[in-house]
Amino acid sequence: MNILCKLARVSRSGYYKWLRHALEPDKDYRDYLKIKEVFDKGKGKYGWRSVKMRLLRMNHKKIQRIMRKYGLVAKVRRKNPYKAIMKKRMEHRIFPNKLERKFNQAVPFKVFCTDITYIPFRNAFAYLSVIKDIATGEVVAWNLSLYLEMTLVTETVRRIPLNSCENIMIHSDQGFHYTNPFYIEIVRELKMIQSMSGKGNCIDNAPIESFFGHMKDELDYKSCTSFEELRLKINEYMRYYNHERKQWTRNKMTPVEYRNHLLARRG
Repeated sequence: MNILCKLARVSRSGYYKWLRHALEPDKDYRDYLKIKEVFDKGKGKYGWRSVKMRLLRMNHKKIQRIMRKYGLVAKVRRKNPYKAIMKKRMEHRIFPNKLERKFNQAVPFKVFCTDITYIPFRNAFAYLSVIKDIATGEVVAWNLSLYLEMTLVTETVRRIPLNSCENIMIHSDQGFHYTNPFYIEIVRELKMIQSMSGKGNCIDNAPIESFFGHMKDELDYKSCTSFEELRLKINEYMRYYNHERKQWTRNKMTPVEYRNHLLARRG
């Protein structure tokens, strides 16, 4: 025995200590089998937290210790570099304030402002997205929806009735919808120039805030008993606002009249 211990470079007492433990039954073995059963059902992808959720009576420290002891290591998915690149490209973006409160515009179809407001009606409420021409005051596009989804703003932009939107500035706040990559992509495809208000500064987008204020003062929307009734009233108000509502600051003309006036003066 002494010769064998010397060859193995272990002490005699160390050998007998190892032998004693080797012959003892493994007290963790039964718990190991329970953990291994859960681990295998998870196809080797369960960490100690997932195992704990399925073995509620077993202490989490014991689960961690036994998994380390028996080498039960969860398979971790490697990050896909291409997905990471796509995620980076799809992150929300904020654009500088290119408008800089220059609200005295004199050229139609050069600078638009846009925003969303909510419209309460009988036992419900809807969301209204509007795009307004700052120079003429004309509402060039709008969209009403029961849901605050991305299509609320993307459909509004697509409804702009122009053959080309190239080089038109569209100004908004830094809301979720306007920093969203899907909205940004549509604006880019239309070759528009995106501008944003300073964070939490509604004065930077005063023209659209003013429109919403006038609309809510003049439109009886709270009496509407259905979404369809509200939609009809909103559409009628937009027609009235653009074609009948004269504005003192625009030579007492309606937005459409003032737009035609400015275009004739330029041409």
